[in-house]
Amino acid sequence: MNNFDLKQQLVEWRHHLHKYPETAFEEVKTSAYIAQELKNMGLDVHENIGGTGVVANLVVGDGKGVIGLRADMDALNLTEVKELSYRSLHQGKMHACGHDGHMTTLLGAAKLLSATKNFNGTVRFIFQPAEEIGKGAIAMMEDQLFERFPVDEIYGLHNMPGLPVGTIQTRPGPIMASEDNFVIRIKGKGCHASSPHMGIDPLVIAAEIILALQTIVARNVNPNDTAVVSCTEIHTDGIRNAIPSNVEIKGDTRSFTPEVQKLLEERMRSICEGICAMHGAECEFEYTHEFSPTINEASCTEAAIEAAKNIVGNDKTNGNCEPFMASEDFAKFLEKVPGCFVFLGGKVENEEIIPLHNALYDYNDSILETGAEFFAEVVKLRLGGN
Repeated sequence: MNNFDLKQQLVEWRHHLHKYPETAFEEVKTSAYIAQELKNMGLDVHENIGGTGVVANLVVGDGKGVIGLRADMDALNLTEVKELSYRSLHQGKMHACGHDGHMTTLLGAAKLLSATKNFNGTVRFIFQPAEEIGKGAIAMMEDQLFERFPVDEIYGLHNMPGLPVGTIQTRPGPIMASEDNFVIRIKGKGCHASSPHMGIDPLVIAAEIILALQTIVARNVNPNDTAVVSCTEIHTDGIRNAIPSNVEIKGDTRSFTPEVQKLLEERMRSICEGICAMHGAECEFEYTHEFSPTINEASCTEAAIEAAKNIVGNDKTNGNCEPFMASEDFAKFLEKVPGCFVFLGGKVENEEIIPLHNALYDYNDSILETGAEFFAEVVKLRLGGN
């Protein structure tokens, strides 16, 4: 397949996947389409792993090395507003995070590698469901992913519309943050708004807690570490002329190490319970771990950097980029096997940046081939290709 044919095929795949988005664990038609395209390439394909996950194997020669390449499949519950010939046909769902592009990139890598066979060993193409809710990687591993399809290393990528088009960026160590969710329930004593002395005002207590939580990063976290504490929702059972009895605060935290995660949870709990006790209110504090931090292994990162330089050149490769405070389900795979996650830039100069998770977002087709060639180059480097 020449370059023009590959580019055309990549665009056709991406536009088809974009038209039929499916959300977490509902990627039935998506995974069936992926599986059929992989079978058409002659790969050994396994379906329904962890629900809707797909794994395809390509074995060349007698090499013992095994490389895993991963793409996420799920869309978001957003209504697409951009007028496109391939606009989403599933009302209220769209590929606003670029997973249509990620799937296409991995299909492209499979197409390149099955055509060239310029390596000696095994490649496993892993299409993962439910990344957005942080449950798909665990579901596949609970379905014996790495026992049934062991890998020595695993690689993944995410498009970044804010980075210059065609650039590849990564770093050893932490590259994406954990996400922990919290719920703070404050039980006070409701009363008439004209008589606050007769109640225990949970709204005032909530305001004090929200402000106090911001001192954790400023005064408890080591300045050399990174953390974010964000209160994002507040709900009450009050009305205009009545002080509520109950207030609920929701939000999340981001960090890069288990030690900082533990510190955030302990300090938050102490502050919430202490402030509530000081005012005579009751406190219920919940803290859950949703996403692990994404930690790149050093030697795999070196390989990814070398592959990036071979594909896009030194000037478009950044091997020590800033970490990103968002979270990625790929982190769960990296807890089991070494690997590397990279960012692929999609920003076109002088064009407005439409961020991820925006109803106007559309993947930049011009970087599909770059991503596919990057994955193929990683395999070539790690499995001794020519």
